[in-house]
Amino acid sequence: MKRNKTKEYPVTQSSVTHQVRESSSLAYQANYEYATTPKPFIKWAGGKRQLLPDIQKNLPPIFTYSQNITYIEPFVGGGAVLFCLLERFPNITKAIINDINGDLTTTYTVIRDNPNELIDNLSVLQKTYQSLKSHEEQRAYYLAQRKVFNTTYRNDIETASLVIFLNRTCFNGLYRVNSKGKFNVPSGRYSNPNICDAETIFTDSRILQRVEILRGDFEHTINKVSGDVFVYLDPPYKPLWETSSFNTYAKEKFDDADQIRLHQFCQKLDASGFLWMLSNSDLKGKNSEDVFFDNLYADFHIQRVYATRMINANPDKRGHLTELLITNYRPIQPINRDVK
Repeated sequence: MKRNKTKEYPVTQSSVTHQVRESSSLAYQANYEYATTPKPFIKWAGGKRQLLPDIQKNLPPIFTYSQNITYIEPFVGGGAVLFCLLERFPNITKAIINDINGDLTTTYTVIRDNPNELIDNLSVLQKTYQSLKSHEEQRAYYLAQRKVFNTTYRNDIETASLVIFLNRTCFNGLYRVNSKGKFNVPSGRYSNPNICDAETIFTDSRILQRVEILRGDFEHTINKVSGDVFVYLDPPYKPLWETSSFNTYAKEKFDDADQIRLHQFCQKLDASGFLWMLSNSDLKGKNSEDVFFDNLYADFHIQRVYATRMINANPDKRGHLTELLITNYRPIQPINRDVK
């Protein structure tokens, strides 16, 4: 009877923050803080971890001579480029990140400002999830937490806790919402997911201390900035397939009109003397007649780099493909992978 009762999982906000904790995250901090290099704390479709070598090879010269760089990332997503560059270049004295997804930017803010409280919450979620003996019980617990995430008022620490929990336990690490902004990814099947990664949270918290975190449209990220500025733009990609939902990270769609508006924003950056790099899907690599981006960015430097995409609900759409790397400066080490 007790086993059957646990399958109901009447999970509420209180289960996330008010359960009795056997240990405080402060105990973890002494062991884990600064123990590793920073890295993304969340899986994110289109993450740039595998493209970091190509991105770093093509950074502008200011990274070698300027002692006061402002780094801006208007579509931060999982933050692979952010964490890499902040760790490698101490001459980035100011960083500004932004995303339209408010739950994501809240999670960044909590990791920066309240890592101990976040780890306390994640420890509870992990202990409960891993104590369940069957996939059916884990799925019921996941769905209960997803319901809380979608329907219940949450403070920032609760939001960040659920964002990470759902990301670590949902199907294939997807983040997808419907037209009402509700997270709708089904549960995954994991035996022992690392829901509470205290080491990464403390390390990322340290590096985020010099980061300003914004939430909103990409165009407002360059207000009141000057000097040696580098902007890395990784927008929701233009889909290669009509059924692709990779750009459904928020209820606001990012369509062709937004891609054109982003190009105009890049022109504005260029006119202001700011250096920028942009990533996007290589439409021409799939269809030689689709020159949408080749025409749109014809006045800038376009390169093609290889990537492997694994976060997709359809296995046939995962695999090896080319992506675009576009800059408003001549790359130091150009990559010659042109599509014929």
